[in-house]
Amino acid sequence: MIERVRISNLGVIEHAELELGTGLTALTGETGAGKTMAVTSLQLLLGAKADPGKVRQGADLAEVEGTFVVPADAAILTRVAEVGGQWDDDGDVAVLIV
Repeated sequence: MIERVRISNLGVIEHAELELGTGLTALTGETGAGKTMAVTSLQLLLGAKADPGKVRQGADLAEVEGTFVVPADAAILTRVAEVGGQWDDDGDVAVLIV
């Protein structure tokens, strides 16, 4: 599960931090508030190709960081290890920061 997403310099978003809980999360806001960029940040975390045109005007780069909590025996941890990733493991769950 994704617990937190931090976004910097992506589209209209200078800096935002989203805390996600269990269940349904609804994202609402006025036109131009950054809803599409929030969804784009999730796509980037899940492996979508980055578009340099989405970097906030005046910024050198955009950053998206996600905190994922998965069972400590989740198969994804094998893939994370294969690409050199690391995680904190407390026995029951693993916390990945991507």
